[in-house]
Amino acid sequence: MTDCALWLRVSTVDQTSANQRPDLERLAAARGLTIRKVYETQASAWKGGSDGYERARQQMLADAHMGEFTCLLVWSMDRLTRRGIEDAFMLIRVLAGCGVSIISVQEPWLSTADPFAREIMLAVAALMAKMESQRRSERVKAGLERRKAAGLPVGGKPGRKDKKPRKRSGYVAEQERRRDEKARKQAGHTSGEMAVAVGEADPPAAQGG
Repeated sequence: MTDCALWLRVSTVDQTSANQRPDLERLAAARGLTIRKVYETQASAWKGGSDGYERARQQMLADAHMGEFTCLLVWSMDRLTRRGIEDAFMLIRVLAGCGVSIISVQEPWLSTADPFAREIMLAVAALMAKMESQRRSERVKAGLERRKAAGLPVGGKPGRKDKKPRKRSGYVAEQERRRDEKARKQAGHTSGEMAVAVGEADPPAAQGG
């Protein structure tokens, strides 16, 4: 059986990749593929991306280069990238160079044997995904501007507590741990210097006559 990998991405912590996974697993089973890797991220694939998305993307490309799988299953291409046509082409060509093909649940034409036809249809799909993402961003900004103009609050109320704990990325946790460790070391070093300084400032003990 051919080895494959699943790519799962949602844009916010309020969404869930569980909606995508069953379709991908059914597609893998229907094609007789063995799932070897699963890449899952809750991060934006928009221009600039985010740390979580970039780490998952780079790991996927590294594994593809090492021959860990020969098919990458995605729910749709906009789950893999929303950076436009050039980035979508780049990903397909880089993966093709590693012997990896992309299979999409929503875009079966990606598996067409004609590479020219595939690139034309991919260009249209990537452009539409990018335009939709831009329109969504513009709608959010317009809504915020309307609230500001109406004198309504924007964002959460000051002092309001979250209903459920927020998810913290491993990257953020690691950076905070390093920052705290550095602060502790600096505090210990400063305390040591102060102790030495105090010791040097002590007057010599009076000698008995």
